[in-house]
Amino acid sequence: MSLPLPWAAIDTVLLDMDGTLLDLWFDNHFWLSHLPGIYAQAQGLAPDAAHQELVTRFGREQGTLNWYCTDFWSSELGLDVARYKHDIAHLIQPRPGAIAFLEAVANSGRRAWLVTNAHHSSLTLKLDRSPLSQYCERIICSHDFGMPKEHPGFWPALQAREHFNPKRALFIDDSEPVLRAAHHFGIGHLLTIAQPDSQRPARSGLSFTALHHFDDILPIPPLARG
Repeated sequence: MSLPLPWAAIDTVLLDMDGTLLDLWFDNHFWLSHLPGIYAQAQGLAPDAAHQELVTRFGREQGTLNWYCTDFWSSELGLDVARYKHDIAHLIQPRPGAIAFLEAVANSGRRAWLVTNAHHSSLTLKLDRSPLSQYCERIICSHDFGMPKEHPGFWPALQAREHFNPKRALFIDDSEPVLRAAHHFGIGHLLTIAQPDSQRPARSGLSFTALHHFDDILPIPPLARG
């Protein structure tokens, strides 16, 4: 399904990592299955009880920086969360077409920036297991700003540090709260992801235009200079 974009009006491409460039299956499986299993054993709980307890505790932090912070959850749960992610690191995979899209952005003369809420430990693991850093001119971690991307203060802080033109930026993210914050700040072009997790059905009823496959926004014409 072709999804034409006004590429002549875009010079910076901002890209989320988990669920956008990388398959969200790794994160969903880790937080909702793998870690609850470890927690159940450590606490002597039934697997279902451990799962429900963690889902409830995760929900209390949703939308905050703590929600994404492996250090926070290691302290809360008494487990080395970052270490356990290595157990299933083989599940870290780019979404279909993501690398070809990054190559197309680079070849067009535009800037590709990775903008993620992932904690530094998770970010390092994923960059080691994928080629994303080869194509992204900037790797931007919201933990360096002390607030997640859905916080209204994040985007002005990012713009002040990196000096990009929001109106000429394309931002792709699977989180609608994050996209709403970007929209309110004034990012000119916004897309969400229809199927962030390859093991779950595509989403419907989304508030932002949904990208089903990166091929839908290719080819990318060269950026005109002048």
